[in-house]
Amino acid sequence: MAFSFSVRTSRLNWHRLNWANRITLLRIGAIVPILLLMHVSGRISCLVATVLFVLAAFSDFLDGYIARRGGLVTNFGKFLDPLADKLLICSVIIEMVGLGWVPAWIAVLMVIRELAVTGLRAVAADNGLVIAADRYGKLKTVVQIVALVPLLLHFPVYGVPMHTLGIFILYIALLLTILSGINYFYRFFRDWAAGQRADQVTPDV
Repeated sequence: MAFSFSVRTSRLNWHRLNWANRITLLRIGAIVPILLLMHVSGRISCLVATVLFVLAAFSDFLDGYIARRGGLVTNFGKFLDPLADKLLICSVIIEMVGLGWVPAWIAVLMVIRELAVTGLRAVAADNGLVIAADRYGKLKTVVQIVALVPLLLHFPVYGVPMHTLGIFILYIALLLTILSGINYFYRFFRDWAAGQRADQVTPDV
């Protein structure tokens, strides 16, 4: 009886979600099959994993477009969308470390940056500040995705060493990851300091 009630509740909650949020949840759901296919490490399984990853990455653009075009922007979506991106990219990179495809130190730096920026945004929100994604953060995400595609393919394609190409692009993504992280902290302390100075100014009587 309890199980039946739980199923009905889950279905009801799913139907209450708008299409933008549903696509975001499907992006998170794609992580598990991608990791399983990577673990097989065969040429076909890597190709299928790459296709799923590209579709998941494209869904980031799709859900944002649907939300803005249809007026479906919600607080839940604002929270879930960047979380889905971080889960997708970080999960794939960590799995690549386990497979020996990517140096562990690169994954550590990227994950630390994501956690640091997420924590910074929480602190900023407590101080009444909003740190929106800037062009450097968006460029970082795009380059990370571009780097992960050849790394997921792993095997040479028409004589092109996909793994070597992916590692080269990943170093560029790492540089952008660090620089964009520094920029987030700079913007936070700049805005926080400006707010502190404004609070200290007393109006003339």
